[in-house]
Amino acid sequence: MSSNAERRLLKDLKKMQEDTTNDSIQAAPREDSLFEWEAVLFGPSDTIWEGGMFTLILEFSDEYPNKPPKVKFTTKMFHPNIYNDGRLCLDILNTNWSPVYDVSSILTSI
Repeated sequence: MSSNAERRLLKDLKKMQEDTTNDSIQAAPREDSLFEWEAVLFGPSDTIWEGGMFTLILEFSDEYPNKPPKVKFTTKMFHPNIYNDGRLCLDILNTNWSPVYDVSSILTSI
């Protein structure tokens, strides 16, 4: 039997695969674990990040969606909201987390 977290992650994956409207984000689980995802953000047009490709790792616990994932850039980034080790300082991943957020909305917020 699958856990609530597994069911929710499969639902999030299906949503990511079916959404053809947002080509600036991509995410999928690593081959060996549904609880660890790789994501790619493409820099938005008309910004200093235009043309960039930025990779992240999302780590989910078995308490997802009640607890947020750990999100970390693997691409070296210089930004006030990104720590030297790639972790993010983002309110929806900390104090303002809600189970209504899914993988797509997390990546869109980033």
